[in-house]
Amino acid sequence: MRIIKSNKPEWLRVTYRSSEGFESMEGVLKKFGLNTVCEAAVCPNQLECYNNKTATFMILGRSCTRNCTFCAVEKTKPDPVDAKEPLSVAKAVRELNLKHVVITSVTRDDLSDGGASHYVEVIEQIRHMDKNVIIEVLIPDLEGNEQALQKIVKAKPHIINHNIETVPRLYKDVRPMAIYERSLELLKNIKWMDSDIVSKSGMMVGLGEKEAEVYEVLEALRENGCDLLTIGQYLPPSKKHHPLIEYVHPDVFKRYYDYGMALGFSHVASSPFVRSSYHAADAYKHK
Repeated sequence: MRIIKSNKPEWLRVTYRSSEGFESMEGVLKKFGLNTVCEAAVCPNQLECYNNKTATFMILGRSCTRNCTFCAVEKTKPDPVDAKEPLSVAKAVRELNLKHVVITSVTRDDLSDGGASHYVEVIEQIRHMDKNVIIEVLIPDLEGNEQALQKIVKAKPHIINHNIETVPRLYKDVRPMAIYERSLELLKNIKWMDSDIVSKSGMMVGLGEKEAEVYEVLEALRENGCDLLTIGQYLPPSKKHHPLIEYVHPDVFKRYYDYGMALGFSHVASSPFVRSSYHAADAYKHK
């Protein structure tokens, strides 16, 4: 397996400077004691998104019970669930005047419903503050617990996202505690439980997948009712994480975009800097 060690290519060299918007966002997050996946997962778009007063709130603590090798989120003992967090998130959404909010979490296999009840509380608190906010949740696989998924579906967020992340061949190395088929089943069940909810998924490339394998995943996602798709470049958070195998050229991302749109996705975001919730509001407009 060839590992890339060279400097980033030209198409990945983007510089953002801090601004008043960035400082304002950080102030609100600190005020309410909230986490964002932007910071916890070392997202390359953090400065841009904070400058634009957008962020993906990360609930249920900062420590994950999974051992995915691509992710920078902490993998220590899970934090106690903070009963005040749903209201704090809602207050932050109101203070930031967000019209489209994305809520994700660490994976909490230690909880009986994987944290689904907490997601519901967050959704209800946001809606109580402002019923017009578009709510998008990016959820873990809940260990295939359909009753837990049903709780979230019944709360009726506008979008439910669950990332497939990579091709099935790489799961044992990239997502050793996840199951490819289980993730597909979750996406199928979203539409089966409530066809009005928009379903969404995303994946990273540059992990060692073959182009044909990516096409097969896109086909499987569409066959299971997925509406929206994101594809972005994997960038290892550290030398301890899964190695970078390839910087994927923008022309390849364009091929993935074309293939996805031809399959019938309502919207495909496919380029090096794309992440699950990057420009999420724009994607929802194409639902």
